[in-house]
Amino acid sequence: MMTEGQATLDARTIVLVEGVSDQLAVETLAERSGRDLAAERIRVVPMGGATNIGHFLDRFGPPGAHIRLAGLCDEAEAGVFRRGLERAGLGSGLTDSEMESKGFFVCAPDLEDELIRALGISAVERILEEEGDLTSFRTFQQQPAQRARSDQARLRRFMGTRGGRKIHYAPLLVQALAPASTPRPLQLLLQHI
Repeated sequence: MMTEGQATLDARTIVLVEGVSDQLAVETLAERSGRDLAAERIRVVPMGGATNIGHFLDRFGPPGAHIRLAGLCDEAEAGVFRRGLERAGLGSGLTDSEMESKGFFVCAPDLEDELIRALGISAVERILEEEGDLTSFRTFQQQPAQRARSDQARLRRFMGTRGGRKIHYAPLLVQALAPASTPRPLQLLLQHI
């Protein structure tokens, strides 16, 4: 049986993502697209937060194993990714398009919002209903702090209100996507790897 460390060292490409929900979204999209990332020796590695990118770049990038790298991050973490790439010797003064040319893509403002926007409010609410969470969401919508927000903003916030909810919903939201509505960062990442 191969350990996580052995699996990543055997990799042709490592895709660095912030967390497990991002990992599941990328892997689900790849599977839906007919790709077998394991057979292609592509590993999607959740880093436990964007601030850990330096450690992972040291381990897998030019200073370490020198494995081909790619990644996905939220807009708020793009600067952290950019500085990490620069410290690892992968460029300096990187623009968004230069980051993309290196295989690192930014979700605006985050992956959940990209997926909610791509699917639409009604489709996401149907998924919540199928999973038994629509009543909880309706209660959440009525909270004073949520009333002034858009339904899209409420859904995005709702995904992060309970531990494990993002992880649970990421693959379900990706599975519900029409191929033509795949969010740009996910689509470009999959094309890149």
